[in-house]
Amino acid sequence: MVSDNIGKEGVVRQTRLGDLKLYKRGKVRDVYELSASESGRESMLLIVASDRISAFDVVMDDPIPDKGKILTKMSLFWFKQMEDIVKNHVIASDPRDYPEICHQYEDQLRDRSMLVKKAKPLPVECIVRGYLAGSGWKDYKETGMICGIRLPEGMKESQELPDPIFTPSTKAEGGLHDQNISFEEAAKLVGRDTAEAIRDLSLKIYEKGRRYAAERGIIIADTKFEFGFVDGALVLIDEILTPDSSRFWPADEYQPGRSQKSFDKQFLRDYLLSIKWPKKPPPPKLPPDIINKTREKYMEALARLTGQSI
Repeated sequence: MVSDNIGKEGVVRQTRLGDLKLYKRGKVRDVYELSASESGRESMLLIVASDRISAFDVVMDDPIPDKGKILTKMSLFWFKQMEDIVKNHVIASDPRDYPEICHQYEDQLRDRSMLVKKAKPLPVECIVRGYLAGSGWKDYKETGMICGIRLPEGMKESQELPDPIFTPSTKAEGGLHDQNISFEEAAKLVGRDTAEAIRDLSLKIYEKGRRYAAERGIIIADTKFEFGFVDGALVLIDEILTPDSSRFWPADEYQPGRSQKSFDKQFLRDYLLSIKWPKKPPPPKLPPDIINKTREKYMEALARLTGQSI
């Protein structure tokens, strides 16, 4: 594994697990494939969360210390919480329980990896919005709608929606931007029965997560889920209700009509907007205080929602 140090913090920008086959390298996660012979069972994926961070679909050159561990801990926590709603792809998260070929990398994999079933992912991202923010706010100002869903007139930025809405998007690769689509367009991509199933599951997961977070002083304004098929069954994959995939707002500072303080990477986005970065490569150099404050926000989200720390 390639790692760098910032102060006393071990920072993982990219992994190279030489004996394992690299399946793909995403914006944040490095994914390795274990064959049936290596796993002793069916094909599996080993997902390793790096400390990379992206904004506006561009990966920053500067990582956020411990971010991969935070994302992994939060996803594992929420996967467990949602098991009564939907099954997920997780097999194990303790490297000692991984196939033997992985054991040589135990120190590097601890706290930032998951062994999962290899799913056939759906080509849509499942976004649920409970509040009017981000691209939803932009669309609403222009059209009065989000993904073809008509909303009441006169709504303010960050205002709570009458009911949470399901607003799917395409899954873009290679630095391209995801595109919001209507439910009907999603149904054409995955089939109506599957589209209805992921819509209903997404809304149920969001509602449960929102209620839980509210008791801990956090508003989950919106979030993103991904689903796939394993042996013909629909399962939840990737990550769930993390600061990378969600907007977390402190409830005691919430005020409609403006953008909100947050425990997610909106803090980084706001900084990048303030310096008028054009939202395309190359990314700017991140000042140490922006890196540290971003880490602090992720850490606070982890502590508030799960009671855990790094």
